Amino acid sequence: MLKHTLVALAMALGLAGCATSEWETAYTQVDPAQAASWRLAMVDVAAPETLTTSDTDGYVPNFDIVWHGEPAGDRRAQAAAIVTEGIERGARSALHGRKSVRISATITQFHAITPTVRKMDGVGVHNIQYTIQVFDAHSGAALTEPQNIKAEFPALTGKTGDEADARGLTQRVQIVNHIAAVTQNWLGKGPDPRTHYSRMGR
Repeated sequence: MLKHTLVALAMALGLAGCATSEWETAYTQVDPAQAASWRLAMVDVAAPETLTTSDTDGYVPNFDIVWHGEPAGDRRAQAAAIVTEGIERGARSALHGRKSVRISATITQFHAITPTVRKMDGVGVHNIQYTIQVFDAHSGAALTEPQNIKAEFPALTGKTGDEADARGLTQRVQIVNHIAAVTQNWLGKGPDPRTHYSRMGR
């Protein structure tokens, strides 16, 4: 009985720091007329060494990069690869012009859910944020101002997460898909994924 009480108390304390908060996918689209002339040449994504990271499990580990969706390794490099893949996919589906452009992004937050949160139902947020800018691929001239992208979205956890994994919709796939949709619409194409919601998360 005492053991169960202590476990419940630990969960309550952990979730107290993981209170319901406001989240959003938010950005301002680039000028569609300008983007219509672009064609993607390359994407480069930086995950600065100043970003804190850890493989600590728990409810709300206080680090800039929290990622448990792949085997242990260089978490900054893994986060950069995921964001790169998402931006590339979204940009290639949106850009069909003649001017070659380079899209450069810098991760400021990549806080996905932990294994502890993954086991729970109806909680958890993938908190992905980065700055992004478009450059002329040949001259290097900036074609847009730097902009912050908030690509936060609810995580699939508990039974819903298990069912998603069984379909191949892993956390990595979910995040890449979301960043791709955000990028495509940021460039003026595809459905608008911008939204605002309340959910228990970091």
